[in-house]
Amino acid sequence: YIEPPFYCDYGFNINVGSNFYANFGCVLLDCAKITIGDNCFLAPGVKLYTATHPLDAIQRRKAEFAQKITIGNDVWIGGDAIICPGCTIGSRVTIAAGSVVTKDVPDDVLVAGIPATIKKHIQSKAS
Repeated sequence: YIEPPFYCDYGFNINVGSNFYANFGCVLLDCAKITIGDNCFLAPGVKLYTATHPLDAIQRRKAEFAQKITIGNDVWIGGDAIICPGCTIGSRVTIAAGSVVTKDVPDDVLVAGIPATIKKHIQSKAS
């Protein structure tokens, strides 16, 4: 389920698994593929950015490119967190509110901060 307002570039580059929820004001810039697994929840204001630009100012005037974002299963992304281009988020991950994820995140961790770093390893309890 997606709470409005919801913003995206194209929409057709976004694939979500079952039991997906995006709260108010999420932004998914899907210039490249965004893949989100099952049982994933985005808090208000989460931003997934695949679009990026060259660092060289002259090249930036006429070039944009994109890198995919992949998110595993059972991921919770806290309010106003940002996932940067090219990142892969593992399964059973929690991303703290306000974090900026600039690198891949392994399974079973809590990440927080700017840039996001591993704060805790999580052991899931069997259901």
